[in-house]
Amino acid sequence: MPVTGRKVAIVGMGGAFPTCTGLEDFEQKMFSGQSLIREWDAVKAYGKNVRSQVSGYITEEEMGLEPVYSTLIEGYPEAYIDKLGRIPDVNLATADVGSIWAMIGAQQAIQMAGWTTEETQSEQTGVVVGSGGAGNATLRPAWHSFFQLNRKARLAGAHTVDRAMSYREAANVSCFIKNRGVCESIISACATGLGNIGYAYRLISFGLQDRAVAGGVEATSIESFVGFDSMQVVLSKGYPPHESSRPFDVNRNGFVCSFGCGMVALEAYDLAKARGAQILGVIDAYHNNSDGDGNMFFPSFSGQQRLWDGLLNYGNIKPDVVKAHGTATPAGDGIELLSIADRIGDQGYHIAAPKSQFGHMLGAAGAVELVASLLMLKRQQVLPCVNAQTLNPELETFQKAEGWEGPKQPMAAYRHLISEATVSKEINQIVCLNYGFGGTNSAMALSRDV
Repeated sequence: MPVTGRKVAIVGMGGAFPTCTGLEDFEQKMFSGQSLIREWDAVKAYGKNVRSQVSGYITEEEMGLEPVYSTLIEGYPEAYIDKLGRIPDVNLATADVGSIWAMIGAQQAIQMAGWTTEETQSEQTGVVVGSGGAGNATLRPAWHSFFQLNRKARLAGAHTVDRAMSYREAANVSCFIKNRGVCESIISACATGLGNIGYAYRLISFGLQDRAVAGGVEATSIESFVGFDSMQVVLSKGYPPHESSRPFDVNRNGFVCSFGCGMVALEAYDLAKARGAQILGVIDAYHNNSDGDGNMFFPSFSGQQRLWDGLLNYGNIKPDVVKAHGTATPAGDGIELLSIADRIGDQGYHIAAPKSQFGHMLGAAGAVELVASLLMLKRQQVLPCVNAQTLNPELETFQKAEGWEGPKQPMAAYRHLISEATVSKEINQIVCLNYGFGGTNSAMALSRDV
């Protein structure tokens, strides 16, 4: 049964977004229907060894960063220079590029929240940040130098461990803001971003912290891209960049592997209200579960049904928008759309799929999409689901299988829920959904402060 605790507000946000100069640029591009996906020259250099060649990636230069490469190990970034003076050198020394994005996003979120230094550095302030992948830009040249070139380990420098460990983003953010509360990472594949925010919400709701910086990161990485490309049926190919991510479209053929960072500042609602903070949204409920079917990759209709059941048990869930995971994979989109309709019907709400514009940011996906959802609340507009041109008029293969107990209508029957254009409407509540390999599922409901 759900546990009712303290009300939790979102009071700040920030991050790193492909092709964007910042949050305002991200907002403008998203609501005008622009794509943040482009061809990736670094991948194209490998020719036909890689099937997919488009991504929503971010370069160091676009983030105002300059890598300082080792003179002893080719391609090894010994440190980064922040050309905009946001992050002190002592913090840059221990950070890979994704951790730097997280620190910048945390700084933006805290500034928007209006927390004092005393509040930020309190024992009642936590940090919960994670990513789905490793610190590949650090690890690849370091291991190549040691194992293939037979060079001394010390040539990789003193920071290979702290710049590549699984919990590096949380550690770097914590050292940067000097909080004295919780510092943890929740690593759950493509549900990581929302999972970290959900865990931070619980810390505050249960009275263990008063505030927290939380989010998800996925640093630009050819290794991650190639890993998914090797699965052959996962990544999109055959379309120009702006048409390559096609959630719910009948011709979808895989997701676009992308990268980014989303960070939010959470605070106990009564404290935020008492100090006159700008409240971007209120978290109504968070629920997560596992499919329990033993399948590492294939989405579970029953698992997603139970996810909805757990969320609906809170009793105040009636979304005007469902922010879907919407990866544009053949099986994933069908299961998700039908599970939504099965549990909340097919009227009174719209479905948004931000991945149609920036691709799948893996461990950052849920956090960046939560930022996008907060912008939907702010603007009272539903983001477009670009490239969802035609929904399948025929039943999906899994709907024809023996034992299927879900909706018997094809995806095309739900066309009215998905718009290719931005929709202006009253939005009081949004439900955000994210799923990950291993059968992990997360759902969060957030609403306007009224």
